[in-house]
Order: sequence, then C-alpha cells, then structure tokens
Amino acid sequence: MTTPARPAPTIVDVARAAGVSKSLVSLAIRGDAGVSEATRTRILDVASELGYHSNALARGLARGRTQVVGLLVSDLANPYFADVVDGIEADAEATGLGTIIGHGRGSADVLARRLDEILDLGVDGVIVISAMLDADTLDRAAARRPVVMVGRPFAPPRRVSVVRNNDEHGAEAAVSHLLGLGHLRIAHVASSRRAAATARRASFERTMRAADLAPMVLDGSDDGVARLLDLVGRPEGPTACFAGNDRIATAVLADALERALEVPGDLSVVGYDNAEVGRLMRPALTTVEQPREAMGREAMRLLRARIDGDREVAEVTLEPRLIVRASTGPAS
Repeated sequence: MTTPARPAPTIVDVARAAGVSKSLVSLAIRGDAGVSEATRTRILDVASELGYHSNALARGLARGRTQVVGLLVSDLANPYFADVVDGIEADAEATGLGTIIGHGRGSADVLARRLDEILDLGVDGVIVISAMLDADTLDRAAARRPVVMVGRPFAPPRRVSVVRNNDEHGAEAAVSHLLGLGHLRIAHVASSRRAAATARRASFERTMRAADLAPMVLDGSDDGVARLLDLVGRPEGPTACFAGNDRIATAVLADALERALEVPGDLSVVGYDNAEVGRLMRPALTTVEQPREAMGREAMRLLRARIDGDREVAEVTLEPRLIVRASTGPAS
C-alpha cells in the first residue's frame, strides 16, 4: 500500500512550531527589520527542520508580479555575455529575483522571436544584452514590459534605458599605449559593423591622425587577420595591432605563432574586452577591459527602478581601463 505524500509545510506550520505569529515568520524569512536576531535564527531553524521553503513566486503573483526577469543574449559562445549575465544575476539574487535566459544564436530574427517568447511568459522586465535589435523592436517590447539594453545601439530607443561602455575612450587608451611604446605603423583589425565596433574604429582613426600618422584598417575576418600578418616585416608594414575585440586579438596571436612571428618582437598586439582566454595566452594579451559585470549590475538596477514605476529613460556610460600584459613592447 502506497503511503500518501505528506503535504508541504506552510508558513502557518512554521508559526505554530516556533510559537510566534504568521506575520513574524514572514518578516523573519524576508529579512525585514523588526525581528531580533535571536528570534529570526530560531524561526529559520524551525523552518529548516520542517522543510519549509518560501514561495517567492507566489508572493510576487499576489502583488501582480512574477519576481522573474528575462535576459536576452545574442551569443553564448562569447565570454563577454557571460560576464554581463554574472553581474545581472548577482544583483537579482541579492534582491530576490529569478532570471531566465533566451539565446539569439547570433541572429537578429531569432533574437526578436526569443524576446517575444520571454515577454509572453509574463516576466517583470527584460534586459537585452545585445545591439542587434533595432530601436523600434525594443520600443515595442518596452510597451509591454520594462526593458533595459546593455550595448550600444545605432539609434537610441525612446522607451528603453541603455547601459554601455565608453568605446571611444577604450580605443584611445589602446592606441595611446602603442604610440607611447614608439609604434608609428599601427593597424586596426575591425570586429564588425555594429555601433560599438564603429565607434572604436573611428576613435582609432582620430587618435592616429592627431599624432600625424596614417591609420591602417583591416576587416576582422580570417582573411583580414591573414592580410595583417602578411604585412608584418615589410618596410611599410605594421609593427603593432589594435584588434576590435579579444577574439580577433587571440586569433592574431595564434596565427603569428604558426608563422614563427614573435609577439611583441615583430608585432605588438592589443585586444578589447579582457576575456579570460587573453590572460591565458602566451604571451598574455594586453587588452582594454570593459566593466562587464558592473554593466550587468547597473542594468539590473535600472530595470528594478523601471519595474517599480520609474518612467525615466536613462543612458549610463561606464569607463573601460587598459590592462597591460606581455603582448605589447617597444617598437624595434
């Protein structure tokens, strides 16, 4: 004969076992003020013994919320997105919110579909960690639920707060570092045609021209990396490279090794992002660090404010920093 399953303990069971009121149990579990530390500890111990688990979703639904926010990323293979998500989830956990993730697989169409699917789940808000969606798509989503974007849009949406990195300052820091090492022939390997990459390229060109030097720009495809390395060692070839992101920079390092080119002896290399793989390369990669986790935490802060009724649309720009490692050295 099968023994009937015992019903899950309720907050009433905890209150009865602890000899306190239901409201006091609720205050203790939420961590609110008004409960002494000794009483809180006793209530939590009793709850643990009974196997009671607070149902945050049920509490949220009672207030018309799910206590869940959606995260939308365009490329899970890129460590940049994982770091931003870490910052978001750290803030969400600390404030009692759950998260669900949608993956756009590098496609704007898939990303738009995932956005609609997440909204259909009734989440309290969405953070879009991508610059692939256009302003109209983001604004339509924001008409349904609060939306915050992490990235740099070409055209700023009207209803969506934006958190981005100062790409101009990051590129300027990278090029100024190479100029300070005596490099006069610096190539930029562009990462894409998106707004952030375009801003980095424009800043590279401005900084070079301000130093009365001719900027050299190559496409960031595999052929572009090959063309860059083909030029190394020639009389007018580059002695240094500023890559649009760390994925390109590490490809340059790996291909240079295959060609028996020395880094930084034959070519100094600077990346952008401060991805973990760059630190593990040999030589370790000099790079510009985007404050990715801080961007995630700031996005979560803005989203919580919008969920709580703040109608202000904000744009927050965080500053990157140059991290100097072994892949850059004096011009020979």
